[in-house]
Amino acid sequence: MAALRRTLPGMSDLVVGFDLDMTLVDSADGIVATIAAVCAAHGVQPDPGDVHATVGLPLDQVFPRWLPQVPYADALAAYRAHYSEHVTPHSRLLPHAAEAVAAARAHGARVVVITAKRAGHAQAVLDVVGLAVDEVVGERFAAGKAAALREQGVAIYIGDHHADVAAARSAGVVAVGVATGPTPIAELADADLVLPDLAGFPEWLDSWMHDRMPDRMLDRRLADLADRLTAYGSVLVAFSGGADSAFLLAAAARALGPDRVIAATAVSASLAEGELTEAAHFAAGLGVRHLQPFTDEMGREGYRANGSDRCYHCKSELLDVLVPLAAELGVACVATGTNADDLLAEFRPGIQAASERGARTPLADAGLTKAQIRTASRAWDLPTWDKPQAACLSSRIAYGLHITPAVLARVDRAEAALRAAMHQADIPVVNLRVRDLGDLARIEVDATVVAAVAALPAATDSVRAAGFARVEIDPQGFRSGSLNEALG
Repeated sequence: MAALRRTLPGMSDLVVGFDLDMTLVDSADGIVATIAAVCAAHGVQPDPGDVHATVGLPLDQVFPRWLPQVPYADALAAYRAHYSEHVTPHSRLLPHAAEAVAAARAHGARVVVITAKRAGHAQAVLDVVGLAVDEVVGERFAAGKAAALREQGVAIYIGDHHADVAAARSAGVVAVGVATGPTPIAELADADLVLPDLAGFPEWLDSWMHDRMPDRMLDRRLADLADRLTAYGSVLVAFSGGADSAFLLAAAARALGPDRVIAATAVSASLAEGELTEAAHFAAGLGVRHLQPFTDEMGREGYRANGSDRCYHCKSELLDVLVPLAAELGVACVATGTNADDLLAEFRPGIQAASERGARTPLADAGLTKAQIRTASRAWDLPTWDKPQAACLSSRIAYGLHITPAVLARVDRAEAALRAAMHQADIPVVNLRVRDLGDLARIEVDATVVAAVAALPAATDSVRAAGFARVEIDPQGFRSGSLNEALG
């Protein structure tokens, strides 16, 4: 199931990380006093301004500057002995720090502090200033912070030091630099965002989350889909070869493993030429068993009559073949590629037929839209991510005209010839339909290329040669289900 999930944070798994000293808390005076006390014990009096500039650095980079002859372990022990006296009680919350943490929590985020300070000391300081966080990770700096950011799943890290910015960049997370410490603002320039202080962080975070809302929604829906597919245990996918059923097949293989998934592509006169070969190749690439059962839509009078309920009879035939096949193979259920957009259509008798026969619709149930399916397909490198919609050939026949194998074959020839003519003329082909209105064929192509196709005599000639007496080009361009418009 984890393979289905993406890396962008969702509403409940966002993690925001903060540095502590001079990012959330001003403990500089106490740190300077403590370092000065340790140095004074060895007869050294460093300049307070120079010491202040080292606030936030690991102590093993600080004490050797003024106490090169003193073993670091001794200096560190002395520092820790003075810490609770000088640093903890005198630390104070920096302006807007509480609001920054609250803004992260308002988006459902976990808040993690990752600091060079010992975790116990950091927690003591947080307790004194009254700031609650979910976790404290101590004794991390530079590369060590980067590792902690990855371990904690942090999406955004806020710090006042250029090493904080470098750690965030190294970990591949959003780096926010705040000029509230000794580091000059120019040295924070590598951050994705540089702020003078934390006052502007809540507004920026709101905007950042809003911009990523589509990705976060897709994350949640993909996770939902993974859970649904996993719960099935095994599934037979009604695999037409289109973008939706291809994505469902890939998702099922990821969630369940290819050995618990079967693809079934129905073979009949309504399947366009070349679709079966492409479907078989796609399934093989997933390592999924691919079946090619025969369906006999022509044997159903309601299908041949081609009334407005034609899809009901077509889908009934498909499921009446696939449901028993799944049972025979010991597969738990049959699933179709119906998506959330499909459920919005007022007239989808095919969906009704599938529902009556117990077919599952995990894409629709997870709320996945056509656009989201294409986005996720592209992220998964599926070759079908931009495949044009490819409804069965019978969808090209005007209601009331009887469907026969010869009628379907004529439409198939016409579309193949038109596609070839457009390729020859370097006209991009995305969505293409030849609607059979009897003796008249109506060409539908994407609105952006209607003018180019209208100016290409080979386009209409190729369709006429397929067996139509008359050919026209729809000026409105391609519309899925345009024949339904005549139903009123």
